[in-house]
Amino acid sequence: MALKGILRPGFIQLRVLDMDEALTHYIDRVGLNEVSRSDDGRVFLKGWDEFDRHSFILREADQAGIDLMAFKVDSDASLNDFTRRLNAYGVATDEVPAGEQPGVGRRIGFTIPSGHRIELYADIEMSETHPAIENPMIWPVEPRGMKATRFDHALLYGPNLNEVLDLFTNVLDFSLAEYVDTPDGKLAIWLTVSNKAHDIAFVNHAEPGKFHHAAFFLESWNDVGHAADIMTHYNISRDVGPTRHGITRGQTIYFFDPSGNRNEVYAGGYTYYPDNPTRRWSADQVGRGIFYYEGELNEAFLSVVT
Repeated sequence: MALKGILRPGFIQLRVLDMDEALTHYIDRVGLNEVSRSDDGRVFLKGWDEFDRHSFILREADQAGIDLMAFKVDSDASLNDFTRRLNAYGVATDEVPAGEQPGVGRRIGFTIPSGHRIELYADIEMSETHPAIENPMIWPVEPRGMKATRFDHALLYGPNLNEVLDLFTNVLDFSLAEYVDTPDGKLAIWLTVSNKAHDIAFVNHAEPGKFHHAAFFLESWNDVGHAADIMTHYNISRDVGPTRHGITRGQTIYFFDPSGNRNEVYAGGYTYYPDNPTRRWSADQVGRGIFYYEGELNEAFLSVVT
């Protein structure tokens, strides 16, 4: 039987400097829901429209940034198959036992050429507050704050972009939806394993393991405007937007959590199909690609990472 493989992004774990400030930001302002806390101090969160137990994890540390990003696969057989393929490709893997995160089965972890840790898993409990299945109402409880429906994607910074692209497309079965081309090679890539415009993206960067942003999906452009109102009312540090991307066509605002981790609220974006051609942006048009209305880049947007 053919394996379908990776389904979608599962969860991301970020480091924050002050947990209380982070929870006010992500729960009261962004609109995530707290699920549980572990004995080691991690806090597990989810968006209101997610079935899985959690999708966003916070860990208090002395430096902001990313610990890992995980993707859900369709079966334990697929988990074994990806382990075999990664090892054959020359990537060392390790196994995290079931229960290391509450409600999550065993996970396979590995470090990619950009210096980031990626994990795969097949099993996670359904949330007790999952969207209704029988005669479903639109939402189980009215959304709060910016009304984040789910964790959507992440943008990571690190070196060896061509090697990252090869690993994701030839071993993990992602598709290259769009990229930025320069005379020196690819500057940035947007990868999808679903019919979204992207599930993860990378920018070529000398320092490994860096984090640019985590994005939360909103239902509409109107909700992006509502998020801007929330940011203004609570003096949340805003980076760029409201605006729109040429790349992915998403409607967006970038802003920062109290630890300096960049967040995005994101709506729209085109539908991707596996037979779509890869979209290319030339170096002279990258400003319009990133910020479609402004047509130029914000230098801080490119350089500030955690």
